[in-house]
Amino acid sequence: VITAVSRYAKLRLSPPGLGQMLAEFMLENDGAYLSGVKEEYNHRRYVVYNRLNQMPGVTTYLPGGAFYCFARFPVESSEDFCRWLLEDFEYQGATVMLSPGQGFYATPGLGKDEVRIAYVLKETDLHAAMDCLQEALRVYSERKVGKQLVNSE
Repeated sequence: VITAVSRYAKLRLSPPGLGQMLAEFMLENDGAYLSGVKEEYNHRRYVVYNRLNQMPGVTTYLPGGAFYCFARFPVESSEDFCRWLLEDFEYQGATVMLSPGQGFYATPGLGKDEVRIAYVLKETDLHAAMDCLQEALRVYSERKVGKQLVNSE
């Protein structure tokens, strides 16, 4: 037992090699790398924020320091909408994967019409995703109106 505990303790004394290399890189770097990453994510943030604000019925706010944003959609259930996106919708051979907002709130009922969108893709892919999302919202709302008309007859 003492030998096993001793081996385990020795493993914890030194950080992994990859961690050491990353730490060395960051110490030797003048900050340009992180500055570039920060600029890129800031640009992506504005791409998604601006595109969402152009979509009818969508409201969002400018995130302060994350790589994702929350948006309120003109849907009753973001969970149903997100499932529909993955299972039943495609635009130009693709779809978009979003996270339903309700799972990010501790208070029941909050976030039911919200989604979380990560802006981790390069700009051209973000624009394609926003095009797809805009079309999905249009089709989803027309689908809902069609169901209401059928049910009212």
